[in-house]
Amino acid sequence: MKKTILTALIALALAAAAPTAFARELALGGQVVGIQISTAGVLVAGTGAVETGEGSRSPAEEAGVHTGDVIVELAGRKVKSAGELISAVAELQGADAELTVLRGGKPLLLTVKPIRSKENQWMLGMWLRDGISGIGTVTFCDPATGLYGALGHSISDSDSGAMLPMDEGSITEAQIVSIKPGTAGAPGELNGSADPGKVLGSIERNTEHGIYGHMNHVGVGRVVETGEIRTGPATILATVDEGKTKEFSVRVSRIYRDGDGEHVMLSVTDPELCARTGGIVQGMSGSPILQDGKLVGAVTHVFLSDPKRGYGISIRDMLDDALILDEAA
Repeated sequence: MKKTILTALIALALAAAAPTAFARELALGGQVVGIQISTAGVLVAGTGAVETGEGSRSPAEEAGVHTGDVIVELAGRKVKSAGELISAVAELQGADAELTVLRGGKPLLLTVKPIRSKENQWMLGMWLRDGISGIGTVTFCDPATGLYGALGHSISDSDSGAMLPMDEGSITEAQIVSIKPGTAGAPGELNGSADPGKVLGSIERNTEHGIYGHMNHVGVGRVVETGEIRTGPATILATVDEGKTKEFSVRVSRIYRDGDGEHVMLSVTDPELCARTGGIVQGMSGSPILQDGKLVGAVTHVFLSDPKRGYGISIRDMLDDALILDEAA
């Protein structure tokens, strides 16, 4: 008899003399939460021209700064926020800005010459980002340790697509305010309101397969085993009404593997969900996928051309990343 995914993962962890992260069963998610993270350094979301009295130029582009670079130091001094970087550049009064950036995880030293804009400000010609907030869906929580996984994909910059290098973050209580149904070519979304004062847990890791951390207080809901995902009928757990997590029918049509892990294609077959949201919408990322009463994966993205179809990943990849987190804790 074949071992379940979870049993196999635990066996590997024990063989490596690492602590076991999970019990045999996990509590299902499906609830919407607020997500807030601050970056480690300042992300370059893009470069742009600065309008001056002598025309327009982009000092950052001329110096070789790329979209997706992460600025971590200016003249050897750590940079923690976009505001801090802007103030430090202003203090240079036109002198060279010696920037240390991370590109592909490797440090690189770049020299950018600030120019004075028409508004009399010293500028480098960059769009900067030092944090992000939004809503998403929790996939699972280990009732024994409080370790949870959510989203099923990374938190990335909306402009550059780069995965945000995380400094710290939290998940909070959130309420759904309204729903924008998805249509062909226009993805829908759950419009939510997060409450920063009601923190549910930490975000300790941002990975290609989701975000992970620990819940402050574990409220155990339905507890299930994990299993292998397969093509055929399935259900997802999602919250589309305030405080009501429901199970909706879907169908897994394809399973494939690439360098990022095991992915699935699925179609929403539930009439109620199609009527309410048009199918899969932003904010539902992380919704658990169930087959035969077992947790087998999570919803990740919607097809832009057809909101009734979308992508997901297997629970195996989320468990892999969650186990790595637990070993590093």
